[in-house]
Amino acid sequence: MCPACGVSMVAFQLEGVEIDHCAGCRGTWLDSGELETLCLLSGSPAGGLTAALHAVRDGRRTSRRCPRCPRRLREIQAGPSPSVILDRCPRGHGLWFDRGEMEEVMGAFTAGEEGVVAGFFAELFRHERSSRQGGE
Repeated sequence: MCPACGVSMVAFQLEGVEIDHCAGCRGTWLDSGELETLCLLSGSPAGGLTAALHAVRDGRRTSRRCPRCPRRLREIQAGPSPSVILDRCPRGHGLWFDRGEMEEVMGAFTAGEEGVVAGFFAELFRHERSSRQGGE
């Protein structure tokens, strides 16, 4: 279930990486294993997103709950100033991107792990937009 709006999420797969996307609020859940897979596929070392995912339990608790466990998500800052505020599971299960945050990440990062993730989502959303336009 979507941590933001409670709607069932849809799984998308691209290049062997599966993510969960909410058709209701357009948010996206990226499991920690999927983040690691993206890095392995690209040959990029772990970076800021992985570090933020596995950081000590810091950040403001939100009312949202992790889709993998009952823990409340915590806000983290990712990237250079101005940073993008994301939600993460305190147990390291994954990251939640609200609608629009993915575009912020794609615009803010061009190199390293963050750039790999941004490029992956740009490609995924290009496919999603093409599918919606083709079905109309």
